[in-house]
Amino acid sequence: MTFSANLILDFVASYLWAFSRIAAMMMVMTAIGSKTVPIRIRLFYALSVTLVALPVLPPLITNIELFSFNSFIVVMQQILIGIAIGTLSVFLVQTFVIAGQIIAMQTSLGFASMADPMSGQTSPVVAQIYVLLVTLLFLAVDGHLLMIEMIINSFQTIPISEQGLLAADYYKISGWFSTMFHAALAFSMASIVAMLLVNLSFGIMTKAAPQLNIFSLGFSISMVFGLFVLWITLQNVPLHFENQWIKVVTTMCEVLNNPCVKQ
Repeated sequence: MTFSANLILDFVASYLWAFSRIAAMMMVMTAIGSKTVPIRIRLFYALSVTLVALPVLPPLITNIELFSFNSFIVVMQQILIGIAIGTLSVFLVQTFVIAGQIIAMQTSLGFASMADPMSGQTSPVVAQIYVLLVTLLFLAVDGHLLMIEMIINSFQTIPISEQGLLAADYYKISGWFSTMFHAALAFSMASIVAMLLVNLSFGIMTKAAPQLNIFSLGFSISMVFGLFVLWITLQNVPLHFENQWIKVVTTMCEVLNNPCVKQ
């Protein structure tokens, strides 16, 4: 059995272009794309998924040579599509990171900081607690499998070509910058109000009895109340995660022109 050079180049091109889209998503997405997962593991994972998905992918509708400038444009378009989908899952986690930072500032727990395993940056421990919870919830609902399914189905709705996402799609993704802050504020509002009442009580006590020197004790008492408020509000994490996850999946479906799959 002999294989022509054109046949081999077409196979390599189809694999490379599909791999670019899938690998770009896996290098960015939540859990799999975190700093704690070695790059080599993510690379082999993307190679395996691409190899398994390649037989079910639609045939190429373009006759672009592998070693050409047009092929470079195709690769960049696939990378942008993958990064766009993976970034949406990152926005999901960053929503709770912002909420944790707000709660940490209000409860005087912001002094305790540690390195974020997802981004490598330093953030309050409260935000890290939410990151761990949200990551576990993301894996529990098979979010990583759903994203892989959606990126594979996207080859039907957005075929491999020099045309990628539209400007309207990037606009939808950029709208998540405001959605993150809105959702984070809604999630942390209960803690903000609770700590406001505590600080208001301290102010009334200081005004009524200045000799008690409330300011010397207020910091430690605020931290104790902050831990109590944090413990009470943990039960709201699954509900807020569900709301944000539905929005993320809906945005992915709109960007990829897919009918929304079962969530």
